[in-house]
Amino acid sequence: MSLVNNRISLLLVFMFIMLFSCKTTKKIEKKIIKEPLKSDSANDYLFDNLKKNEFNFTWLSFKFSADLNINQSSKSFSGLINIRKDSVIWISISKMGFEVARILITEDSAKFMNRIESSYFVGDFKLINSFTNTVFDFNMLQSLFIGNDFSYYETDKFKASYENNQYKLSTFNRTKLKKHIKNENESYKVLVQDIWLTPGTFKINRVKVKEIKEKRSLDVLYSIYQAVENQLFPTRAVFDISAETPFVLTLEYSRIKVNEPQGIPFRIPEKYNKLSTFSFGSD
Repeated sequence: MSLVNNRISLLLVFMFIMLFSCKTTKKIEKKIIKEPLKSDSANDYLFDNLKKNEFNFTWLSFKFSADLNINQSSKSFSGLINIRKDSVIWISISKMGFEVARILITEDSAKFMNRIESSYFVGDFKLINSFTNTVFDFNMLQSLFIGNDFSYYETDKFKASYENNQYKLSTFNRTKLKKHIKNENESYKVLVQDIWLTPGTFKINRVKVKEIKEKRSLDVLYSIYQAVENQLFPTRAVFDISAETPFVLTLEYSRIKVNEPQGIPFRIPEKYNKLSTFSFGSD
């Protein structure tokens, strides 16, 4: 009987040690995660790792399937996006296997072609802002598609914290660096921005941008990261826009190609009618 009791005692001691060790390990891991935030260089630490783990490319191409919920109705479509970094974003939108629209976006212009109505619109980047009810520039839009941080914006005004097992960076009035502003009269500011990073990968899993005066906000969630050319790329992005016309757009990416030059075809047929205005509510 004493032998059995001794074995039970040893088993209990072993289980206690294992339980205590697991708890200790969790505390250590949490301490390691939160430790950098206590230093004055917390922003540098997080941004260095964020930039180091961003998705880098010269050319990027991927197919997408989309669900758009707007005005209490839902629309589904698919398409293809080709991006030449810092230069052009080309989007082809299809329904039931047929192309219905094509969009060409550069730093200065935006063109929209409606295949169904045989019409087109040509304007500046304000077309994209009217389409999304937001205020962005080309580089911000490019970054939002692929889960990178906004390029060419200051990073020294962020406050670092730890929330729900994630790093969090918050700032107010983040300004675009002057050397990247073409027109001296232009000024690009992100009024309120929060970025959540996954510890370990330092990939963005959520970014939120708010305009307090206009009562507009954009909340983007990234998930299902997969390895593409030895880099992590999100294959699902949910855009939740709160504005005069709120909507939720869910994109799922597939067939991702990196650094393979792509075609950017955008020839407007002569018979197409030129539109003088563009409305977000257009089909």
